[in-house]
Amino acid sequence: FDDNDAELGQDHLQDVLTDDIKKLSLDTGEKGKAAGVSGVHRTKQDDGPKVNDPRLLPDEFLQRTAKVVYILEKKHSRAATGFIKLLADRNSELFKRCAMFSPVDHRVPRVYVPLSDCPPDFVTKPEAYSQMLFICRIVDWKEDSNFASGQLCKSLGQAGEIEPESEGILTEYGVDFSDFSPEVLECLPQNLPWVISPGELAKRRDLR
Repeated sequence: FDDNDAELGQDHLQDVLTDDIKKLSLDTGEKGKAAGVSGVHRTKQDDGPKVNDPRLLPDEFLQRTAKVVYILEKKHSRAATGFIKLLADRNSELFKRCAMFSPVDHRVPRVYVPLSDCPPDFVTKPEAYSQMLFICRIVDWKEDSNFASGQLCKSLGQAGEIEPESEGILTEYGVDFSDFSPEVLECLPQNLPWVISPGELAKRRDLR
């Protein structure tokens, strides 16, 4: 179904499909007769058009499909911002070893993180960290587990404040926001205050 079919209307498309099915019916019928001549017995169920085989359909009626066979490069930084909390089942063995990391971005799975990565008093005072943002990096995600495994990288600060939120977003997207190196700073004018000369300003578009 393409633009030409859209212009001609649905009735035209139906006629095209009907004609193609008739052709396929004739083709399979001829093959059946040939098989009968050669002595092959045809049952009643064999009669009729053989249109269920996709190999007999024209290419324009087929939906091409594929499957992923290899991952060349992982584009995601595997880092996410979120909150940590204790596991619900306090009697489980996992409760003694791990905490649950809940990402702010719901496209990222929840992550088991070691208690050793959490603040020392997290187990005794988990409510003190309920609104504290953390950076977690996913290190593994087993096929038989609903949750990934990761490591806490750092504490960002209180949720809702500009600096922790901004740092979290930059870290998630792999943006390097570290201080400029001395080599870079040496490229800047050293005699301050520095102003753009009138000649240079005339060649620029002023967006101030």
